[in-house]
Amino acid sequence: MQDDLEEVRRDVIGRLSQAANDRKSAMHTPVFATADADTRILVLRAFDDEQWTLRFHTDSRSPKVSVIESDPAVSVLFYDREEKVQIRCRGVARIERSSVAADTAWQQSDNYARRCYLGSGPSVLSDEPTSGLPEWIEGEKPTDEQLAPARENFAVLLVEIIEADWYHLAHDGHRRALVKPGGEAHWLTP
Repeated sequence: MQDDLEEVRRDVIGRLSQAANDRKSAMHTPVFATADADTRILVLRAFDDEQWTLRFHTDSRSPKVSVIESDPAVSVLFYDREEKVQIRCRGVARIERSSVAADTAWQQSDNYARRCYLGSGPSVLSDEPTSGLPEWIEGEKPTDEQLAPARENFAVLLVEIIEADWYHLAHDGHRRALVKPGGEAHWLTP
């Protein structure tokens, strides 16, 4: 049980770092909410513990992109059921389509992941169940050359964390704290 605010800060940083680097981490796939109160599960790709920035990948044609560009206020909810720790991050999001971060993320992705950006954009109506991928690539690993047109649909979604609300459920008394990137931290009643 953490009873020190600096321990809580280290716990937040440690959990977000692990979530970004370990796909088996309970916090690897948080709930992401845009300002219009729409939620979805995203995969956390990176956490910069110096800038307190989260990185996700997205299709630039996704409806959430226009919402973020209109109102960048977002929240990201992480939860570890076994350890009973919740981290609610409030932040400001931005979409980067052609930045160094976007180019690097694209280059580091494998071709199976990149192929998701080849097909129809997210939320396109269909008369039948579909992956959205072109038929010629279903179940196949595309070449770099085949993926060239997909790059224009790929973007990174970066979230600058403004504050993280850390909550630990415990039989001997819950603990809750609010931590901010610059070092400010406060205990809160659960």
